[in-house]
Amino acid sequence: MARIEHLNAEGHKLVADAVTRAEEGTDGEIVTIVSERSDQYHDAALHYAFAAALAVIALAAMSPGTFEAKFAWFSNGWGEVSARTILFSVLIAETIVFLIVRYALAWAPLRMALTPRATRARRVRRRAIQYFKVGAERRTQARVGILLYLSLDERMAEIVADEAIHKVVPAERWGDAMAALVDEVRLGRPAQGMAAAVAQIGTILSENFPKTETDRNELPDRLIEL
Repeated sequence: MARIEHLNAEGHKLVADAVTRAEEGTDGEIVTIVSERSDQYHDAALHYAFAAALAVIALAAMSPGTFEAKFAWFSNGWGEVSARTILFSVLIAETIVFLIVRYALAWAPLRMALTPRATRARRVRRRAIQYFKVGAERRTQARVGILLYLSLDERMAEIVADEAIHKVVPAERWGDAMAALVDEVRLGRPAQGMAAAVAQIGTILSENFPKTETDRNELPDRLIEL
């Protein structure tokens, strides 16, 4: 999969021009947002660290003889190892394992790679809805705002529509727009993908909310990069 390029001034203009063209045939208002990442996923790192620590306890419970043999080897067979010593050593071992895993996952690319796709998809959707509520929901008189959101690190996108659009356009109609976006993102070209998706969205909006004489541009056409 190609490395994603960050959007430059040319990319911003490409998307903004696509929004302007798409809105020429519709009363709908398209908002475009790109963010580097939708979440830091620190909770996922903690989950893996706790799981690794619990695995140490599980290993000690399933094979206590292994720990006893290690102690006997270190002590050269001098004296019997007490249960207190074994338990304390298990505690130290699980603490060390927890810290190793936790700090290894402080590296964002590894943390992202190990976070389940379903978790990433939920976080992207949640962030898209948050941005929609702030930037597009009920910001137009006819309730015809729609948000196209792309999260670069997750390589995932969402489309969130205002109530008037949601009532007449089923969710599956946005499939072509999402496909156009994802295809370009996979090639490392997010700006081209956003522009292609905007064109598809504009086509659907023009079918259901054609341009009227009283329409005015209520939301900015520019690409918002967070």
